[in-house]
Amino acid sequence: MTNLDRCYNIFDLREAAQRRLPKGIFEYVDKGTEDGISLEENRAAFQRIKLRTRFLNDWSKRDLGTEIFGKRINLPFGIAPTGSAGLMWYRGEVELARAAAAAGIPFTLAMGALTSMEEVTRAVPDVRKWFQLYPWADEEGSYEMVTRARDLGWEALVVTIDAAPGRGREHNERNGYSFPFRPNVTAAVDMTMHPGWMWRVMRKYLMNEGMPTNANFPERYRHTVLDGKTRTRPKPFQAMTWEHIRKFRDFWPRKLIVKSILSGDQARAAVDAGADGVVVSNHGGRAFDSAIATIDILPEIVEAVGDRCTVILDSGIRRGSDIVKALALGAKMVLVGRATLYGTACGGQAGAARAIKILSDEMERTFGYVGARQISEIGPHIFAHRDPVMSVVPVKSREYA
Repeated sequence: MTNLDRCYNIFDLREAAQRRLPKGIFEYVDKGTEDGISLEENRAAFQRIKLRTRFLNDWSKRDLGTEIFGKRINLPFGIAPTGSAGLMWYRGEVELARAAAAAGIPFTLAMGALTSMEEVTRAVPDVRKWFQLYPWADEEGSYEMVTRARDLGWEALVVTIDAAPGRGREHNERNGYSFPFRPNVTAAVDMTMHPGWMWRVMRKYLMNEGMPTNANFPERYRHTVLDGKTRTRPKPFQAMTWEHIRKFRDFWPRKLIVKSILSGDQARAAVDAGADGVVVSNHGGRAFDSAIATIDILPEIVEAVGDRCTVILDSGIRRGSDIVKALALGAKMVLVGRATLYGTACGGQAGAARAIKILSDEMERTFGYVGARQISEIGPHIFAHRDPVMSVVPVKSREYA
């Protein structure tokens, strides 16, 4: 068991998770796509932003909470949809949801999770539950899942729109890791070298419910992680348009969020189609390697729709100060993915709670340094420079004779 008290930041949790997980599973979570440029730029963009300090403000009464969709959350972040949570820990989605409930923040269940929305509802009835959907070309299958979430009373539907072009994650192929899982010799050796993970995670699945499945998929598409060669899921919708978002709006009775927005015009289109919120996201650098860092594009999106919907930022959050920077640029909250996955891999609910506490403690310190006692006191005045989002200086092309 990892000594969580010795994990002082998210990077410590990452190192501990790397030791505990098979290489293929760790790199599935940790790496980006292609050359990892977008993944690195997400971090570099946050690091470029500098803040101005302001002291002697009677910091004795402070509050990190805010209101999202008319209800209070105790911290301005929530759990992002992460389909691999159930491989970090046995029923990792439930562990994450319990940590979120204890912290008073929302939890987003990924469509491809190994734990069903019904089981999360039973196990953690008091957490604010959002369901994430990749629309399929088989619209009937998509709406079957949405209907279940609707009938269970889930608060929000998060429609992710960046899946159709596919992913370029070569490391998954090298490691023999994909989902459905198609093991090769590399993956088999990898797992045998991590008997602790096999005992803590896979053994429990096999003893209780058998080989894990895509528990939220309709029954006809639900397969175990080992029989994907014979049964496959439908492909993402290749010809999706804003009309499909309008159809989801007409069908879904509660909050509708569109995820993977990276421009002001796309944000306006999402709101025009009925979205209550947009998630500024490049999928944590796991989708398109030439995508802009989300914190760099955030001001454009806030200017476009900040007065019309809830703007949420995703991708690259590793420090509490990152969250404060996003709030100062106009985001109402952020979603955290990898950080809490690392924690879950180290200790289930306790590990996820440790990640949440690390981020909240860092946020609180940052509030103290910039002279804020509550989120309403966070704004552009905390930046050290008038334009905190530094533009990239273009490199002059080399001329060839």
